[in-house]
Amino acid sequence: QVQVVESGGGSVQAGGSLRLSCAVSKYTISSSCMGWFRQAPGKQREGVASIDNDGTTSYADSVKGRFTASRDSAKNTLYLQMNSLKPEDTAMYYCAGNQYRSRCLRPSSRWDYKFWGQGTQVTVSS
Repeated sequence: QVQVVESGGGSVQAGGSLRLSCAVSKYTISSSCMGWFRQAPGKQREGVASIDNDGTTSYADSVKGRFTASRDSAKNTLYLQMNSLKPEDTAMYYCAGNQYRSRCLRPSSRWDYKFWGQGTQVTVSS
C-alpha cells in the first residue's frame, strides 16, 4: 500500500514562504501524475498544482507565479515551494497521486487521484 507523508506546513506572515514536502513510499512518483490540493474550512478541496511523469507542471490561477511544484526522484519526494503567501492561502494542504495516470487531467479534480497523504496545515496571517 502506498504511503504518503506531507511535512513543512506552519504559520507565516503574509509575503512569507514555505516549502511543503511529500515523501512517498512503496511507489515511484516519477512514474505517474502527482498533485497538490488544499482545503480551507467550509470550502471544497481544490487543486493547486500537478506534475506529470515527464515533469510538466500546471497550476491553479490563484497560485500561478507564486507556487512551484517539483520532485526529487532520488528521494521519491514531491515539493511545493510557496512564495508571496497570502491569507487566502490558509488551508490544509494535501499531496496526492494516481498510479494509473502518467499525465494529469487538467483542471485537477480530487476524484482523479487514488492515494492521499494526511495533510499539513498552512496558516498565513495578515
